Amino acid sequence: MSKIQPDMTRNDKGFYPHYRIFLPLLILPVLSLFMNQAAQADTAAVKGEKQDIDKSLASTTPIADKKTDMSAPLPSLPPIENFPHANPVGQPYYVPQAVNRHIGHQYNWGVFNRGNGEAAGFGPVGRYGVAAWAEDWSDLRDPKNRKDPFDFLKYVPLNKSGSLWISFSGETRFRNWFETKPQLGTQKINNSGRFGIRNLYGADLHVGSHLRFFAQIVNADASGWNVYGYNATYKKTLDLQQAFVEVKGTVLGAKSGIIIGRQQFLDAPSYMLYNRETPNVPLSWNGFRSYALWSRFRVDGWYFVGTNTDKQAIFHDNQDYDTRLYGFNSTWAPPDFSFLGQKGYSFLDAFYIGYRLTGKLGAISAPNNKSSQGTDIRNNFGIRWHGAAGPIEFSLGAIWQGGSFRYAGTDRSRNVNAYAINSIVGYRFPKNPLRLFAGIQSDVYSGGNASKTSGSIGGYISPFNPQTNYLDTTTYIAPSNLISVAPLVRLTPQKSVSLQLKLPLFWRENTNDPIYKSSGLYSFARDFDGKFIGTAPQAALTWQINTHFSWTQYVSRFVTSHALHEAGAKSGTYYQSNFVFRF
Repeated sequence: MSKIQPDMTRNDKGFYPHYRIFLPLLILPVLSLFMNQAAQADTAAVKGEKQDIDKSLASTTPIADKKTDMSAPLPSLPPIENFPHANPVGQPYYVPQAVNRHIGHQYNWGVFNRGNGEAAGFGPVGRYGVAAWAEDWSDLRDPKNRKDPFDFLKYVPLNKSGSLWISFSGETRFRNWFETKPQLGTQKINNSGRFGIRNLYGADLHVGSHLRFFAQIVNADASGWNVYGYNATYKKTLDLQQAFVEVKGTVLGAKSGIIIGRQQFLDAPSYMLYNRETPNVPLSWNGFRSYALWSRFRVDGWYFVGTNTDKQAIFHDNQDYDTRLYGFNSTWAPPDFSFLGQKGYSFLDAFYIGYRLTGKLGAISAPNNKSSQGTDIRNNFGIRWHGAAGPIEFSLGAIWQGGSFRYAGTDRSRNVNAYAINSIVGYRFPKNPLRLFAGIQSDVYSGGNASKTSGSIGGYISPFNPQTNYLDTTTYIAPSNLISVAPLVRLTPQKSVSLQLKLPLFWRENTNDPIYKSSGLYSFARDFDGKFIGTAPQAALTWQINTHFSWTQYVSRFVTSHALHEAGAKSGTYYQSNFVFRF
């Protein structure tokens, strides 16, 4: 659970124009000039790599992607897929592998380019990626491919051969919220209006085909009326969001690499770990990851410490050694198959992901609606099977969470024995003018027993910001001690407009454990003894205005159960708007 502490100041007037600060990213171009001689020697290797990419695409593009009856594959990438999201429901269209590679900007990962490309381990990528450095703009080396006004910033050659080049990326996001009863009324304020702005601007320097440097800066601010929850993940003067070096090449027949430094990490199911979407400052990690991708199998290993964002001085974010993330992931792409007379494909993930947490982030529930702090070590062993079987798209996953919890200031410890089960199954209606996707999502997160102070801890936790809209748009309910069932429908009447409707129903998995929110556990005026929490019907409307501007709106009404209302919780309306410029 991400510990976002409430700001008790009800009115924040300190909205200084920090967003006007844009430091020129000159250090990388200057550095590149000193590497010019070395990069020229790599020109032949670059040409050979391009030939290998074209050959690989010709041999690995599956038959299913060349047919027109598998959910109507596309001749080009529609605008609504410019910035795709994770999971099947995040995809308004079925996008063929060849389209992703040639029209989108994924690197050439073979079969792992299918769908939104998240199977490659670097997050979803369309024209733009959740991680900007996961985008490949090398096709702009050919002037004939430069058709967008911003293409001159996406590929800037620094030598005659073009083997030394730099790509710039940028995002400015305006976000505002309105909530009638924030966090089920526990914030003790009504009609909260918050708004925030963030800037993420980066540079990606390529030195031949085997070496690159990436850097990204972040600047953010927030204000509003009757505000709550603001901390350093909402307000940031100017700091280094990411900075790493990547060395890559072919090892044992695999496309391999190692990335060292501060970086985004997305090689985990998005319902477990994602990008910290709601605050202004995304999640970043410090350490290394290494990867290797063969034609139908890949592996990835990493060891990270967190980033301490609490400092408000310029360029003062440092390492948070109390928060650690480590593990490995493997993905196998089984042979393609047929289902309902159509071709299908799938991916099977097997992973181990470890957390080490201390202080509030590692707290567990305790008697009398309290929490106990300590050192929390969680070992997650999981599998996930996902893909498309003809018109049916699916994601099925299970995680067993072990580990131990040691109470702060003592030698007393307890074992952890928790689990999570997550699934989405939906049908994408072929040849439907609305491109209708209808399905059901179900999630179970084990709960513990708050009254116990010994024995195993049964409460599952996801402390690193799972995908915001996966479970609940309002973020009032966290993935712990929870059963959720959600019918959903997605309609895409235009290539630039998509509407998602969802009706989640929530229950406690264990009535001996409290309800959890993103910043801990709920405490109401009276005891809540029921199991049913409530429902939160919600809608999300996305409009990709053009290549660079998008507008997404979310609205939800959280309706508490009768028992929860009697305990003191309040039903409320939630609205969120996001206007984004991206290049």
